[in-house]
Amino acid sequence: MPKSIWEMDVYTQGSLRAQVFNKIQDDIINGRYEPGDSLVETKLAEELGVSRTPVREAIRQLELEGLVTYVPNKGVYVTGITEQDIEDIYTIRSLVEGLAVRWAIERIEAHQLKELEEIVELMEYYTAKGDMEQVTKLDTRFHDVIYDASKSKVLKNTLKNLLRYIKKARLSSLKVPKRAHKALEEHRQILEAFKNHEPAKGERLMIRHISSASSNLHESMGNG
Repeated sequence: MPKSIWEMDVYTQGSLRAQVFNKIQDDIINGRYEPGDSLVETKLAEELGVSRTPVREAIRQLELEGLVTYVPNKGVYVTGITEQDIEDIYTIRSLVEGLAVRWAIERIEAHQLKELEEIVELMEYYTAKGDMEQVTKLDTRFHDVIYDASKSKVLKNTLKNLLRYIKKARLSSLKVPKRAHKALEEHRQILEAFKNHEPAKGERLMIRHISSASSNLHESMGNG
């Protein structure tokens, strides 16, 4: 018997509609629902343990975001994240995250710099062990610390929204042979820019890092 959405610990905040929206959005982004799959209100409501109303509202929001398409007299179908969407996100991300590093180097606090150092040390350990799940978590945390250090709420929210859409793609990129080791070296170089207080260099390194991740993603998808 599927758990009610109220029993899902990860969804403990926000309105019911937001909870339902986030759950379906995550399922689309993570590949549980693939492009072309049909989304049926009654079935989703039963699975999530809610009425059809929040499901209907969530589907409307998903349609606005381009993740689903309503076909008159047929129903709602998943559009999902296309390869072009991912490429666009990586391009936008490289520019915005480059700015994040520039600002972060100018504004970072001592405890945040220490955390970046600790993260890179842990990344070295887990990369050597081949534990890509832990490496991915640490990679996410590394970037999160930079967003916090930038002291810009707008920039942080923009990047976090972008990253939600490419969570699955980022893991695929790290699974490309030798990518994790190359990514580790790129993180080391970015960390050195922080230590040496070099905002412009840090920005260039981050743009190169995101571009490299994008190229490796193409390789993992058989396009490189």
